[in-house]
Amino acid sequence: MPNTDSGGERAGKPPDKPQALAFVLFGSPGSGKGTQSKLLGQLLGIPQISTGDMLREHVRHGNAVGTAVEEKLKAGILVKDEVVNALVEQRLAESDTARGFILDGYPRTAAQAEKLCGMLAARGIPELVIHLVVDYNVIIARLTGRRQCPVCGTLYNLVSRAPKVSGACDLEGAKLIVREDDRESVIRERLEEYGHQTRPILDYFREKGKRIYEVDASHDPPEAVFRKIEVLIRER
Repeated sequence: MPNTDSGGERAGKPPDKPQALAFVLFGSPGSGKGTQSKLLGQLLGIPQISTGDMLREHVRHGNAVGTAVEEKLKAGILVKDEVVNALVEQRLAESDTARGFILDGYPRTAAQAEKLCGMLAARGIPELVIHLVVDYNVIIARLTGRRQCPVCGTLYNLVSRAPKVSGACDLEGAKLIVREDDRESVIRERLEEYGHQTRPILDYFREKGKRIYEVDASHDPPEAVFRKIEVLIRER
């Protein structure tokens, strides 16, 4: 008779691995996707994949991709689908995504959403879509007050998360900068683009029978918003 443990499982049998999930954080620029995806990554131990960060990294390196997208980023115009899709596909091929991952800022068009669903289906990974809902007036106030450390990338806000020393990063001491895509004119352009091209993603996911979890992120601090997301994850 085979040896079993107290739970009736065969001795030596490894526990079932949790199913990998693709967390898709969806919302307009300034809705808090970056902050929430970092908190989610810390909780679950899976990588955060930010297409915006990847594109800005290419710009910093001055390579072919960076040269092609730099002016679009400055103007708040969406980068071509095929460029972004290729970056995401390359990133998902890396080994650290095997246990799941968090997509921050992707997909941003219906065509990207369709490509994503194909990539996930090929890998047998289901998606969990979280839509952060924020009033546009709140977004403009948030982003015009945002500052970033050019060394470590830490984000601050002059209203809600000011640095300890005005104008300097708490971690590196470097002078904080205003990102090009955080200027008010660019923010308004990004919100307009969002309304025309990105919001239809919700309709695409609904038509595909995907469940969308909506979280009000207008006024609560990031930690309170994250607690709402934790509840959704536990209850799904």
